[in-house]
Amino acid sequence: MTRPPVISLTDCADPNAVARQSARIAALFGATPTLLPLTGPDPEGVAALTLLDLLRSTELTGEPVHPIVVLVNIAPRDGSWPNGAPFCYFRHKKHLVISTLNPRVLAPLSAYLELAEVQVTDVREVLEAATAQWAELTRDQVEEITRTQFRSLWYVPLLARWLVDRRPVPARPHPLVEADRPAAGGAVRVAVVDNFGNCKLDRPVAAIPGHRGAAGLAVHSARDGRRIQVRCYDRLPDVPYGEPGITTGSSGVGFAELVVRGGSAAELFGLREGDHVLAVTG
Repeated sequence: MTRPPVISLTDCADPNAVARQSARIAALFGATPTLLPLTGPDPEGVAALTLLDLLRSTELTGEPVHPIVVLVNIAPRDGSWPNGAPFCYFRHKKHLVISTLNPRVLAPLSAYLELAEVQVTDVREVLEAATAQWAELTRDQVEEITRTQFRSLWYVPLLARWLVDRRPVPARPHPLVEADRPAAGGAVRVAVVDNFGNCKLDRPVAAIPGHRGAAGLAVHSARDGRRIQVRCYDRLPDVPYGEPGITTGSSGVGFAELVVRGGSAAELFGLREGDHVLAVTG
């Protein structure tokens, strides 16, 4: 049986962790996965936009597409769960996504891909069901996988394999409610800084009030604390060379991007992932 390729977004990304995860996923799926380490100052924000981009990148093909599996291990470290947030899964068209139950990571999918709910799993319940029906795991092995804090290594690849194989994995639906979605107001953050220094923001240009105004938008400079008026343009080529601008970028669904044509917006404004750049009201 040919299994789909696996792409993993993870904040467990030192060389030792990457090697172990790659070996385990390869052994279960028969091919080396693509591991994308998220080690910057705001891995949740990067994961949220990247997951949305991964799923959207499978559209606009004009051809049938092959399924992919996406694993997301970005746990909220707020101490709310006794052994970390549970893992959930959902299917988007042909694709399978397994993720920590992280509202911030899942919010863009709720808002822009109309994801209404996810299926939440319990590690012990899944392992005991698997052992009773299809998996050859001893009681001691079930206990070891259940108790470990390294669930992204030991549990998630197994869960992915079993879901791909259409095993009857027990799970409970968990709705993504309005509160989980990005607010219309509040601060606009830098979600991703790309290799050119362009700052991909965390919402569409059209959702930013005042983006059509001639005066532009007041961008916060982390370098000196000032607010600098930056004009909005349709595309990067429309921005005057050497000047900053806010354009419709390549990510999300028309998400905004702070750029400097021929330069680095991140350097000019002193910005990193997770920084607030715009205050939005309404």
